[in-house]
Amino acid sequence: MDTYQYSNNRTKFVKEPQIIEPPIIEQPTTVQEPEKLPTPSPRNRKPLILAALGVSAIAAGTYGYRWWQFASTHQSTDNATIAGHVYQISSRISGSVSNVLVDDNQIIKQGQTLIQLDPQDYQVAVQQAQASLNVAQRKAEAAQSSIAQANQTTAAQATETQGTINGALTDIATAQAAVTEAQAGVPAAQSELAQTQATLTRETADYQRYQSLYDSGAVSRQQLESSRASYEVALAARNAAKQGVNQAQAKLIQAQKGVQQAQSALKVSQSGLQRVQANQAQTQVNQGEYQAAKAAIAQAQANLAQTQLQLSYTNITAPVTGRIGRKNVEIGERIQSGQPLMAVVGKDLWIVANFKETQLAKMKAGESVEVEIDSFPGRTFTGTVDSLSPASGAEFSLLPPDNATGNFTKIVQRIPVKIRLNPDSVKGYESRIVPGMSANVTVDVGK
Repeated sequence: MDTYQYSNNRTKFVKEPQIIEPPIIEQPTTVQEPEKLPTPSPRNRKPLILAALGVSAIAAGTYGYRWWQFASTHQSTDNATIAGHVYQISSRISGSVSNVLVDDNQIIKQGQTLIQLDPQDYQVAVQQAQASLNVAQRKAEAAQSSIAQANQTTAAQATETQGTINGALTDIATAQAAVTEAQAGVPAAQSELAQTQATLTRETADYQRYQSLYDSGAVSRQQLESSRASYEVALAARNAAKQGVNQAQAKLIQAQKGVQQAQSALKVSQSGLQRVQANQAQTQVNQGEYQAAKAAIAQAQANLAQTQLQLSYTNITAPVTGRIGRKNVEIGERIQSGQPLMAVVGKDLWIVANFKETQLAKMKAGESVEVEIDSFPGRTFTGTVDSLSPASGAEFSLLPPDNATGNFTKIVQRIPVKIRLNPDSVKGYESRIVPGMSANVTVDVGK
C-alpha cells in the first residue's frame, strides 16, 4: 500500500513492505464429469412439448370441472361457531353460602344440589308461621264452640224446619222435572202417531192396490197376503201410538198436580222458618266470628307454605344436566336474590353458521352438512341443516340499519343458519366440543 511520507518539506512516495504469505498447496482432486445425455434436436423436442401441454390442459380441465361441479352443489363458510344453552344459576333468596358442592368444569346432573345457603333464618321463619297457624286454629275452635252453644235451643227446630224446606224444594224440583219430561213426551208421542198414521195410509193404499191387482190376476195370492200383513202391522203401530199420546198427556197432567202440591208444602215450611230465624241472630254473629277465624287460618297456612318454600330455596339445584362454568361464589359469601353465581352449559349443542344471502338460494332444512372444527384439525363431523333464521344478523343488532336515511350502501347480509350435529359423528367428542368454538361448514345443496 502506498503512503505519503513528509521530509524536509518534500513529499515522497514510499511503498510499505509487503508480507508475503506462503503459498497454499492444493491436493489434486479428480472430478468425474456426468455423462452428457444426448440433446434432442429441435425437431424432436416439439412433439414432447405439445404432449406435455396437452396433458396439462386435460389435468387442468378435469380439476376445473370437478371444482365447478363441487362449487355448484355445495356452499361453505368459515363464519360459524358452536352454540348451546347456557343457564345462569342464581339464588331466589338472599343469604350466606354455607357450602359449595361443585367446581368449574365439573359434570353435573339435573336436580343435583350445587350450593347450600345457611337455613337457620328460614327455619325460624317456618317455626313462627307454624305458631301463627296454631293460634288461628284455636280461635276458630273457640268461635265454633260459641256457635254450638247459641244453637243449643234452636238447633233442633231449625234443622227440622230446614229439612222440611229442603224436602219441599226437592219435591218441587222432582215434580218440575217430571213436568218437563212429560211435556217432552207429548210431542214425541204425537210425532210417533203422525209417523205411524202416514205409514198406515201408505200401507192401506198399497193393500187396496194389491187387492185390485189380485182380482185382475196381475199379482199372486202370496203378494196380496204380504201387503195385507204390512197393513195390519201399520194399523197396530198407529193404535199403539194413539195410546202413547193419551198416556203422555195423562202423565203431564199428573206431573203438574205434583208441582202444585210441592209448592203448597214449601209455603207451609217457609212460615215455620221465619220463626226459627228470629232465634238465630246470635248464631249469625258467631258465624261471622268463625268465618273470620277461618280466614285467619287460611292466611296462616299461606304464610307457612311461603316460608317452607323459601327454606327449600336454600338448596340451589341444577336445572339441567351439563357442565359447570364461570363459578364465582365461595363459602361464607353473602349473596342477594338474583345474583349470578355460576353457569351450567347444557349438553344440547348446535352450530350457527352465518352464510351470505347469496348462498341461500338452494339451501333448506334437512340438507347434509360437513363440519370441521378448528380445535380438531383433520376431523370432519357431519350434521344436517335444522332451520334458517327469519331475519339477517343485522336486524337483531342493537342499532339495525335504516336504509331510508339516504346514506345507503349495499352490503351482502349474513343469514344465521342453525345446524344440528349428528350424534354418531361426535361420539368421543361430546365433552370436548363446547360453545364458542369456531368451525368451517359445507352444506350439500345439490340434493
